[in-house]
Amino acid sequence: MSERLTAGDICTREVAIAFRHTDLVTAAKLMREYHVGALVVVDETQGLRTVAGLLTDRDIVISVVAPELVPENLNVGDVMSAKPVTAAEDASVIDVLRSMRAHGVRRIPVVGAQQLLIGLVTLDDILEVLVQELDLLAATIGRGIERERMQRA
Repeated sequence: MSERLTAGDICTREVAIAFRHTDLVTAAKLMREYHVGALVVVDETQGLRTVAGLLTDRDIVISVVAPELVPENLNVGDVMSAKPVTAAEDASVIDVLRSMRAHGVRRIPVVGAQQLLIGLVTLDDILEVLVQELDLLAATIGRGIERERMQRA
């Protein structure tokens, strides 16, 4: 296959974000509003957003709910995973999968030069690509059988 898919090709470019100083309850409401399980935490300088961390619903459960902390007293920066694993925009899907496996994560921010946020690639995004490829494979098998029947008729 001559098509080489990259992180930039399959990532979601409209990403739900938060800032370190965003209060945790607001962050949870953003997750609910956008139907996402993670917010990319960014630092913004002159309109440019660099990746500073990642806040997941699991982070909130494990770091706040389970130890019975008061979420109203916390900011995103208190709970987020700092220095998350990122993928370059031109990283291959295979490299992204390897990175996910190596670091035990299901979401990776996609970055450009100077760690500027481009998007977010998730395991779901990669599964969608694999489903499309498996569908092509199955269709190829079916087409081969059909061709053989036509030749033998």
